[in-house]
Amino acid sequence: MGRVVRVTVRGSFDGLSEAQLGELRAAAAEHDFMATRYSAEGFLAYDLPARPFFTFRFAEEVERADDVPGVTARAEAKAVAWMAGRGYPIKLVSTQTVDLAEVPLGKRGRREAERRS
Repeated sequence: MGRVVRVTVRGSFDGLSEAQLGELRAAAAEHDFMATRYSAEGFLAYDLPARPFFTFRFAEEVERADDVPGVTARAEAKAVAWMAGRGYPIKLVSTQTVDLAEVPLGKRGRREAERRS
């Protein structure tokens, strides 16, 4: 079984035109920050009435810990390409990568892992 890696790319929209703001507002329901998820293609979330920031969430499965930095680079590139493909000017603020194999299991997770063994 591989390692699941989650990458969160955060940034801000930078100087959107009124037409671009309108496009994003019209699509806001499908990018609701309260319904976020991680996926291979990425899930974009934003709340433009509240702030000019966005979050892209990606998930990828890799075999080795050495593969994790590549996941981060691919996620950042996908986020930038998605925005550029639509002509949205952005500034990347930060990227956070979590290798779920490195996250300690809580009490419930340990119980379930023991049951599977």
